[in-house]
Amino acid sequence: MDSPAEPDYAPTPRTVPSRKRDRARYDAATVHAILDSDFVCHLGFVRDGAPVVLPTVYARVDDRLYLHGSTGSRPVLAAADGGLPVCVTVSRTDALVLARSWVNHSLNYRSVVVHGVAEAVADPDEATAALAALLDHMLPGRAADSRPPTARELAMTTVLRVDLREVSAKVRSHGVVDAAEDMALPHWAGLVPLTRRLGPPRPDPALSDDVDLPGYLRDRAVPDSDRR
Repeated sequence: MDSPAEPDYAPTPRTVPSRKRDRARYDAATVHAILDSDFVCHLGFVRDGAPVVLPTVYARVDDRLYLHGSTGSRPVLAAADGGLPVCVTVSRTDALVLARSWVNHSLNYRSVVVHGVAEAVADPDEATAALAALLDHMLPGRAADSRPPTARELAMTTVLRVDLREVSAKVRSHGVVDAAEDMALPHWAGLVPLTRRLGPPRPDPALSDDVDLPGYLRDRAVPDSDRR
């Protein structure tokens, strides 16, 4: 089992899990690696006294998360009016853990939970840089290979900012844990890894023939013949 690194984010009552505390991680390297590995986060907040969770795209820049939002949406309006208390989560499933007994089935996973206050980015330069980071988080180099927003488009888009201060990661990365009395049962047990990778690019039918496939796609995409 992985051993926890020294904490960069101080544990708090909200970031210390009530169960499986040995899986908690507070080092920036683990937290940042998990955040950088996915594309969609879940933004949780309270609206009219009830919890709401919304999926949205995000990007990390140093110790800060930027989340995409639409001008006029409730979380954006609340964030612009003094900030919105939020909980942001990102999770990845790495393997199915198949045990001999039902109760010991599990998942190998990596997750991050961020508690903080979301604020609307008011500075146009920071908002532009944040939108570029969102594109480059999808594919490095994409921001430079596409048209930046016009002033009107920028005014119609809001970026939320959440500082990484109260943060924790949780990781399970080991194999099957079955009871001793179940070890001789005639049921297959083990790990089934889950992988995700880019497939072959499919050009827009309206794309001009003189536009070449960019290097950041050519170098990363997996040919059809290599897919399983």
